[in-house]
Order: sequence, then C-alpha cells, then structure tokens
Amino acid sequence: MARYVFLMYDAEDWFDTVDEQGVTDEMRLHDDFMAAVSAAGASVVAGEALERSSSASTVRRGTAGALVTDGPFADTKEALGGFYVIDAPDLDAALRLAQLCPAGTVEVRPVMDLPDA
Repeated sequence: MARYVFLMYDAEDWFDTVDEQGVTDEMRLHDDFMAAVSAAGASVVAGEALERSSSASTVRRGTAGALVTDGPFADTKEALGGFYVIDAPDLDAALRLAQLCPAGTVEVRPVMDLPDA
C-alpha cells in the first residue's frame, strides 16, 4: 500500500449561504466517501476540514529572513478546503477513489517515502 494526499479545492462562497442542513448533507457525503474508500480495500489515514482561506497566514522565507503576511499564498476562485491521507494499493486505485471525493477539484499527490533518520 502507498499513501496519497487528496487536496480538496472548492469555491468558498458556499459558506456564505449554507444552513445547518446543508452542512449535515455535506458531512454525509464525506461519510459516504470514507465508506467507499474502505469498501475498495483502502483506508483513510487522516483528514481534516480547513477554515476559510481568509484566516490563513503565509510565511515566505528568503535571504533577508522571513516575511509573514495575512491571507493565502495565492488569490484563486477555488481554495484548499481540506484534505484526506489515503492508504491505497496504487495510484490507479487512488485516482478512482478521488473521483468519488465530494469536492469540486481533488489534487492527488503521492506521499514521499523518506528513509528513517
């Protein structure tokens, strides 16, 4: 098995109009996704929802030191809203599972296997 991170991007304006039932419905979609991952013989290792990008801070390191600014790294229509770490047999299985993930866009990235230090 290999680990993959599913980075979930979506428009944040959903938060401006969603009610309690909408949040409940969205969480049910994520529960269904986690059940589908398990049914496919893979597992969810970790996952978190993130606060809106407006709550982010960005730290840029350079030769003159670090610069801390309010806000996300880039201004985009879709923002990183959460992630899953999935243990899947291979990339093809991870990509099939990403198609079931309830997010507008899912970036799938393999987790680097580093030697123990």
